[in-house]
Amino acid sequence: MFTRAVRLFDIFGFQIKVDPSWLLIAALLVWTLSGGYFPERVPGLGRGDYLGLAVIAMLAFFLGLILHELAHSLVARRFGLGIGGITLFIFGGVAELDEEPASPVSEFWIAVAGPAMSFALAGLAWLTYRALQGAEVSAPMQAVFEYLAIINLILAVFNLLPAFPLDGGRVLRALLWRSSGDLVRATRNASATSEVIAYALIAFGLVSLFSGSTAGGLWQVLIGLFLMSAARGTYQQLLVKSALGNRTVARMMTEDVHQAGPDDPLSRVVNEIMLVHAVSFVPVTEGEHLLGYVDSGLVRRIDRENWDNTQVGDIFIAADSENTVRPDLPADALLQNIAKTGRRKYLVAENGRFLGVITLTDLLSYLAVLQEIGPGRTASPLKT
Repeated sequence: MFTRAVRLFDIFGFQIKVDPSWLLIAALLVWTLSGGYFPERVPGLGRGDYLGLAVIAMLAFFLGLILHELAHSLVARRFGLGIGGITLFIFGGVAELDEEPASPVSEFWIAVAGPAMSFALAGLAWLTYRALQGAEVSAPMQAVFEYLAIINLILAVFNLLPAFPLDGGRVLRALLWRSSGDLVRATRNASATSEVIAYALIAFGLVSLFSGSTAGGLWQVLIGLFLMSAARGTYQQLLVKSALGNRTVARMMTEDVHQAGPDDPLSRVVNEIMLVHAVSFVPVTEGEHLLGYVDSGLVRRIDRENWDNTQVGDIFIAADSENTVRPDLPADALLQNIAKTGRRKYLVAENGRFLGVITLTDLLSYLAVLQEIGPGRTASPLKT
């Protein structure tokens, strides 16, 4: 999801990462806090002092975001779900679940864990602020904790809006899922609610823009667009998972594949296999044993005049865990791997024996046909 994210550190076995887009919101926070909030709360300080307070408050807030997502992650782990990491990005933070929760109960508790942590942080910051007031500790420190109390409270309340991918949207889906027993239907209805909220945010943002509140209006529009995209994306991903059902690579791969041997000259592979059969990906085998593959990209790196003198065995790309999958791999897991790596074609083998080839085109062709005839004819929705 976040291909450019940089890993910062690990905590409780979870990778904490930051996407470059986070720098934009971090800079915006520092700018608004140092130029507006802290000068109003603590007048009379120097510009450097306000900047320092803003940086401290910004870092403390993002620590709160990490704790918010860490709460999600720890509860998800308790329910047996894998977490790809916690990433900070322009719209806050996200705990990257490797899979959807298995039940409405787990969905509910994973979702509420984050806002519960933010409410707790807001309460702790407020109590600290009041204690500092009573002890007459420096006003700048009081202002920092007052800000942390307010911002964590806003974070908790905002996340409880019933819109994907916010926690409130997942709570809503859990309740709908529990009521209907149908995850696909619950996701469709929750996504529809999310879109209504997204349109409302965009409308309020446009009104703010025309009213002169440029920064606030633009931010509302961006958040609305993000929520709309995320809601639709979540629903579409679940539809794909439901459509693929329990199908494995073995059921969707192409078995009758033209193959090359290690002693074949490259010219034969190009002229008698690739061009004749219109394929750009040719497995290399020795008997039933899989060695690797050659493709059009590899061919382009060899001068044409050397094709006759170049044997496949000297140039093929060896089969490994990155380009080869087992036949029992779930088709939806393969689709997720394609999205993550960008690789579109895979060899299929078991214990070194070549079985076939599966490509993104195979998966998309199946989904296209299923869409035309109606998923209800061949695949049933995910239920608990």
